[in-house]
This record gives sequence, structure tokens and C-alpha cells, in this order.
Amino acid sequence: MDAFAARTGLRGDRPDTRRYLWTDAFAVCNFLELYRRTSEPAALETALRLVDRVHQVLGRHRPDEPHQGWLSGLGDEAGCVHPTAGGLRIGKDLPERSVREPFDERLEWERDGQYFHYLTRWMHALTRLRAATGDERWLGQAIELARIAHRGFVYRPHPGARPRMFWKMSIDLSRPQVPSMGHHDPLDGWLTTLELCAQAGRSPEELGLADAVGDLHSMCVDTDWATVDLLGLGGLLVDAYRSARLTLAGMIERGVLERILGDVLRGVAASARSWPFDRLPDHRLAFRELGFAIGLHALPKLRDLVATHEVSASVESSLTDLMKLVPLAGRIEQFWLEPRNRSSRSFVDHEDIDAVMLATSLVPDGYLEIDVLREA
Repeated sequence: MDAFAARTGLRGDRPDTRRYLWTDAFAVCNFLELYRRTSEPAALETALRLVDRVHQVLGRHRPDEPHQGWLSGLGDEAGCVHPTAGGLRIGKDLPERSVREPFDERLEWERDGQYFHYLTRWMHALTRLRAATGDERWLGQAIELARIAHRGFVYRPHPGARPRMFWKMSIDLSRPQVPSMGHHDPLDGWLTTLELCAQAGRSPEELGLADAVGDLHSMCVDTDWATVDLLGLGGLLVDAYRSARLTLAGMIERGVLERILGDVLRGVAASARSWPFDRLPDHRLAFRELGFAIGLHALPKLRDLVATHEVSASVESSLTDLMKLVPLAGRIEQFWLEPRNRSSRSFVDHEDIDAVMLATSLVPDGYLEIDVLREA
């Protein structure tokens, strides 16, 4: 994490220009966990500096585009108080696709815009910062971000239709850049929004999030969440832990945890034969594997959480089967801790996200411990 801070301008004299929302959200959680374990003020100071830089860089329009200022359109002073009111850019290298440019699926991965699942990661990072500092402004900014994310990404194909979500939006949230719906975005959004309500100790109606909760929940009904993607499987495992916390807090129905675990098992069964763990490093993607490892670290926490509560036989059976996979997390970490593997082109090409998620997997509590629900 020290190397990441130096490399991206958070410490030292290097200009601070490299901000990427997904990576920075995990990095905030890591620095907060380092602060919790060591009580070193520098770790907290770095987390706070990182949050400020993300807001100042990704909360504003790109310097290479005609539009300037805060994405929300607020003036400079008001924008500093409400930096998330217009959402946050992804931080991709290339400018977003203009209205007149043709869609290019490969190129779109390199273009800027806004991703819903990146915004939820940042909401989570802000709630972790609020828990660490007791400063309510971070929670307020997370709630503002949840409101604008719902307004920007959720739509109805026609009046009375079930709501859907766009996967990627333009920087100003005025038009979809990728109109398909992210596989797990509704589930992620639903759980994250409920967590915000739990930390605030207020209802969705009181926070102006009732429509968001209702729409996101309706998109989760009868949804198949199974996936063969390692990063997606890891995210589902974390969502299983989150859903258990919310279930025990009386905020969601009991069947959600059972559904998630069942879909994870189906995804594992469909993908295990093609897992890349015996390949050379240049034929592997560290951050996707490490996302899976982070999810595996959530399993013992989930097992311990439900051990003292009555759960269905299906949940018990699924947990028993999934716990057999937990040693894979250590195997993945050891592979990417090896210096020669971290010197591979595959790792170096994505060094920031790879290194930060490796740190998260090694010390996952800063990301996984959702202590906001103790106040529910």
C-alpha cells in the first residue's frame, strides 16, 4: 500500500493524476484497516487524502473535455461540500464515446464514463470511513451518491414495466454508453442501499431512498445470479455475507442468502474445470483471482455468523461445500506474492488494481467487516 500511495501521488512529490474509482475504493478500506491495526496516523491521513483526491479528480469533468467543473453542475464551493452529488467518473484513460461515435465493444472498456458497481464500492468505502472517524459527512456523501446512482442508472422500458439498469452511463449520466444490465448490479445496489439505511439508523423513506430500494429489490426477484467469472463469484460470496447481516437485522427476507449460495455453487460447478490456477502468470489476471480470494475470506465469517442462528438445511449444506474452497485463497495469494509472478506483464499491466486487491485479500477485514449493521 505504501508503494501504491507513492506510485499514484498520495505521498511524496509525484503529481497526483492516477485515480481509478474501483482500485481507490479498495485502497481506502486497506488504509483504514492499517490504521485500525497500527494506530499510525499516516494510514488514516492517507485514506482521507485519497478520498479527497478521488472527489476532486473523479467528481469533476475530465480536463481534456469541453465541460469543466463538478459533474453535479454545482459551483466550486457547493461542489466541495457535495462532491458525490453528480456521481463519480470511472477514471479510464480514454475520453467517453461521443454521441456521434460508433460503438466499439473492445474500445469501450478503455473509455471513461460511470459504472454503477464502481459507485457502490465507493459508497462502501465512505461508510467505512465514517465508521473509522465518526464523521457523519462521509455517510451523507454516500447517501447522496446512492440517490444519484439510482436516478442515473435505473429506468423503465415503458410505463408499468419492471425496472432495469444500464451497465455504463456517460460521465454526466445523460445517456447510456452500454445499455445492457450488469449481472449483479441490482443485488449489489439493493444490499448497499440497505446498508446505508442501517448505518444512518433511518428508513429508506426518510433518506429519500425508498424508490431505489423498491426498484433494486424488484430486479432481484427470481434472478439467476450464477456466473463462471471468478471476480463475479467472489463478489457473490461477499454479497452472501452482507445478505446474512441484513437478514439478521430484519431488513431482508431469509431466502436471499439461500439463493445466493445456491447460485455460487452452480457457478463453481460450471467453471471449476477451467480455473486458471495452474497456468503461467501471463495467462492469468491477478485482480479477478484476488476478487475470488476476497470472497473466499468471507466464508468463515459467514459460517461463524450463522452458527448461532437457525438457518435452512440448504444454507448449511451449501456452506459445508463452499468451505472446502477456502484454502484456494491462500494458494492464489502465495502465487501473486512471488516476486517473479508480480514481474509478469499480466501483473504489471494492471499493477495498481492487482497490488491493492492483493493487499485486501491478505488483510480483508477492512473491506469485509460491515460493522455498520451493529447499529441497526
